[in-house]
Amino acid sequence: MQTTNRRYDIDWIRVIAIGLLLVYHVAIGFQPWGLMIGFITNERSWPTLWIPMSMLNIWRIPLLFFVSGMGVYFSMQHKNWQQLLKERARRILLPFLFGMFCIVPAGLLLLQYHYHWELKYVYSPGHLWFLGNIFVYTVFLLPVFFYLKKNANGRLVTLMKKVAGHPLALLPILGAFVAEALIMDPKPYELYAMTWHGFFLGLLAFCSGFCFVSSGDAFWKMLLKWRWLFVSAAAALFTYRLLQSAMSVPGWQLAIESNCWVFAVFAFGYRYLNRPGKWLAYLSAAAYPVYLLHMIFLCLGSMLIFPLHINVPLQFVLVLLFTLAGCLLTYEYIIKRVKILRLLFGLKSK
Repeated sequence: MQTTNRRYDIDWIRVIAIGLLLVYHVAIGFQPWGLMIGFITNERSWPTLWIPMSMLNIWRIPLLFFVSGMGVYFSMQHKNWQQLLKERARRILLPFLFGMFCIVPAGLLLLQYHYHWELKYVYSPGHLWFLGNIFVYTVFLLPVFFYLKKNANGRLVTLMKKVAGHPLALLPILGAFVAEALIMDPKPYELYAMTWHGFFLGLLAFCSGFCFVSSGDAFWKMLLKWRWLFVSAAAALFTYRLLQSAMSVPGWQLAIESNCWVFAVFAFGYRYLNRPGKWLAYLSAAAYPVYLLHMIFLCLGSMLIFPLHINVPLQFVLVLLFTLAGCLLTYEYIIKRVKILRLLFGLKSK
C-alpha cells in the first residue's frame, strides 16, 4: 500500500460528524422518550424535529466508524505495529477509561439531581461506547492491516486497487451490511450503542474505511463520478421511508440507505473539502474533547434552558449553543493547557 498524502476532506468529515452528533443528542432532549435513554427531556416536545434526525440517525455512527478505519490506515504509514498500538492505547483506550469512570458518571449525577433521584456514582461507557469498539477493532485487525501493508504488491491488494474504480466494487460492501442487518435483525436498526448489531456494523464500517483509502485514487474518483447517484438513491429511500406507517421499513433497506448517504458524504467531501485551513486545524484538535465532554454540558444546558418560557425552537438553539460553547471554552482554557488533561483527553503532546 502506498503512502498517501494527508486527506483534509476526511479530517473535515470527522469534525462535521462530531458536530452532527451534538445536534442529534440535543434533539433527543425534545422527544418524549428521551429520558428512557438517559437524556434530560423537555416537558414541551418537538416531534417534527425528529424527521430530519431520522434521516441522520441511520448513517451518523457508521460514518464515524468508516472514518476511524481510515485514520488507522494513515497512522500506520510511518509506524510499526508496536508504535501504532501504543498510540491507539494512549489516544483511545485511556480517554475511554477516563470517560467511563469520570465523565459519564458526572453526567449521570446531573440527570439524577435534575429528576430528584437518589444520587449515586454509576460508571458506564455511556456515549463513549464507540471508543471501546474502535480499540477492540484496532487490536484484533492490526495483524491483517500490517499484512496488507507488507504485501502491497500482493494479489489481494492489487485486485482491490484494480476493481476500486468501478461502482460495482461497492456491491460487496453493500452486501455485507445487508447480510448483517438480516442476520442480527436489530430493532430498531439505529440502536447501535452497546449492542451486537452496533459492534458488527461498526466492524464492517471500520474495515471498509481502511479498504477505501488503501484502494488508491481510482476509488475516490469513482465516488466523485457517481456522487449524484448516491445522493439521489439515499434521498429516494428516505422519502419512501417517510411515506410508511411509523417510518417502518426492513433493516436491510436501512442498511442500503445508510451506505448511500455515507458514499455521498465521502464523494462530496472529496470534491469540496480536501483543503487545509486554520479552522480545520483548530476544530480537528478540539473535536475529540468536545465529543468526550458534551453530555455534561448538554445536561447543564437542558437544566438551565428547558424551564424558560420561550418557544421550543429557540430552546433547541440555546441548548446547542450552550453545549458547544461550554465544550470549546473548556478545551481552549483548561484541557489544552494542562499536560495531564491533554493526556486524558487523547490530545497529542505539544
